[in-house]
Amino acid sequence: MRRAYIAGNWKMNLTPSEGAKYAASLAEAVKKEAPDCRVMIAPSFVSIPAVLNAVKGSDIIVAAQNMANHLSGAYTGEVSPEMLLDLGVRTVILGHSERRQYYGETDEIINSKVLLALSLKMDVVLCVGETLEERKSGRLEEVLKRQLEVGLKDVLPEEMEHITIAYEPVWAIGTGETATPEDADGAHSFIRFTVASLYSDDIAKNLIIQYGGSVKAGNVKALMAKENVDGALVGGASLTLEQFLPIITYSK
Repeated sequence: MRRAYIAGNWKMNLTPSEGAKYAASLAEAVKKEAPDCRVMIAPSFVSIPAVLNAVKGSDIIVAAQNMANHLSGAYTGEVSPEMLLDLGVRTVILGHSERRQYYGETDEIINSKVLLALSLKMDVVLCVGETLEERKSGRLEEVLKRQLEVGLKDVLPEEMEHITIAYEPVWAIGTGETATPEDADGAHSFIRFTVASLYSDDIAKNLIIQYGGSVKAGNVKALMAKENVDGALVGGASLTLEQFLPIITYSK
């Protein structure tokens, strides 16, 4: 049975001191409420040490929002997975639409990061999703299929237990627009079908697929009620306890 997985992507928000204060309060709330899901937060690189310290002893997963596709070298401004591991970070978000859109990350670059992370036994949240233009032109399945086939290229079947897929329609990120629960479930169903064709029915059945795109307390229950929606990758609503706690306790 797939266990729900709710993640908060802080993006370029919250200073280290702000992040640590919030993370500590979140850890207390999670301990008190005991939500029936895995909870992850992804601070900026500079906030990771303070946040790790703030949630120490809790079940909250602290992830990175990105990483380099090299272990070390002359790559100014980059952060290697070995640096993340040294801090205690074991999970990384890769292929977020903002990395694709603003920084030109191709499916091939994302794949190289996925393979490097897996080689170091890290867990990966691999993001896929279409733009509004791609959706309107009927290319949703074409785009998702390409992103999955290239993003997972050379990933071994036994490594798929370390992969979570996050479906994030680009047109619904930070816009207030949200795919309907039916839209999300349909896309997730196609993702599961594609993974089954690449690997096996069992791997696809056990795959955790998060929905990302203006998730909030008001729509999380309807989204999570769908058969193929196993969690959420939350952006803006993950930045305060008042907004994020109702999302991670959606089942209560």
